[in-house]
Amino acid sequence: MDVMNVRRNRPASRISAAAAAAGVTALGLVTLTACGTGTAGAGGDGKVNVVASFYPLEYLAEEIGGEHVSVTTLTKPGVEPHDLEIKPRQTAELGEADVALYLKGLQPAVDSAVAQSGVKNAVDAAELAAGEHGDEPSGEPESGGDGHDHSGGASDPHLWLDPTAYAEVAEGFATTLAEADPDHAAAYEKNAGVLVKKLRALDKEFADGLRNRTTDTFITTHTAFGHLAARYGLEQEAIGGLDPEAEPSPARMRELHTIAEREKVTTVFFETLVSDATAKTLAADTGLKTDVLDPLEGITDRSAGDDYFEVMRANLDALRKALGSG
Repeated sequence: MDVMNVRRNRPASRISAAAAAAGVTALGLVTLTACGTGTAGAGGDGKVNVVASFYPLEYLAEEIGGEHVSVTTLTKPGVEPHDLEIKPRQTAELGEADVALYLKGLQPAVDSAVAQSGVKNAVDAAELAAGEHGDEPSGEPESGGDGHDHSGGASDPHLWLDPTAYAEVAEGFATTLAEADPDHAAAYEKNAGVLVKKLRALDKEFADGLRNRTTDTFITTHTAFGHLAARYGLEQEAIGGLDPEAEPSPARMRELHTIAEREKVTTVFFETLVSDATAKTLAADTGLKTDVLDPLEGITDRSAGDDYFEVMRANLDALRKALGSG
C-alpha cells in the first residue's frame, strides 16, 4: 500500500474522494481545500484531516483531536523515520490535508514533500516548542579522537523525549486545531489539558526515578537522547551521530572504551528500529551489558509498550538500572 498508513490497531482513514478524482500528476501538486477558514473536513466526513509525519506526532494529534479529527501518518510502523521515502501519491494526499504536522529537519523526504504539496497549513512541531526547548542543543557533542563532532553538527530533533517539550507541542497544536475547526476548539483545549497533565506527571516520574544515581553517563547507538539528557542532568555518549546507520570511526570506539571505564558506565543501549550489531560489539569489547533505549520514532510489536507513555516508562526503567538508580 503506497498511501499514508495509520498506526497499527487503528482503522485505515478514508482517502479523500477529491484526490482520487483529481488524477494527480507524478509531482502530486494539489490545492488545499477549505483549511483555516472554519470549514474543516476536506474528506467529507466533517472531521479535520491531519497528516502527521511519524509516530510521536501522530499520537499527539490523535490524543488532542479525539473524535473530531482523522489522522494518518506518512511513516509505516517499523520503518526507520530517517530512511522514509515519499511516493508521489502521498505527496498529493499531503496537499489535501487540513493540517500537516511534521518536524522539520528530521525526515528530509517529508520536508521536500511538504514543500512540493502546496499544503497551506503545515506545522513544524519544533516551532511549537520554540520557547524553552525549541533551540535546545543536543547536549555535549560526541567528539571523537579525530576531533570531529559526532552529533553531525546539528541540533537533536528528538524533542518529544523530553515530556515538557512534548507538552509545549501539544498546547501549540491544540491552538492550531482550534483555528482550523473553531466549532470544536473547547474539545481540543480540554484534550490537550489532559495530555499535558499526564506529561507533567511523567516528567516528575523521570526526575524522581533518576535521583541518587551512581553515574550520569549512558552510551547509545546514535544521538537521539539529547533533550532527555539535558532535562534530567545526564550525559549522552553516542556511538554514531544523528544518523542511526552511520558507522563510528575507530577513534570514537577507542574513546568510548575510555569513557565507559572513567564514568563507570554499565550498559550500551541500542534501539528497536536499527541494527544492534555495533552496540553489541562495543559491549563485548568493554564487558558491558546491552539493553534497549527506545527513541520512540515508531511503535512495533517489538516495542516495550503500545503507546508513548508505556514506552517512555520502559525507558525510565532501563535508565534507572543502567545508571544505578534502581
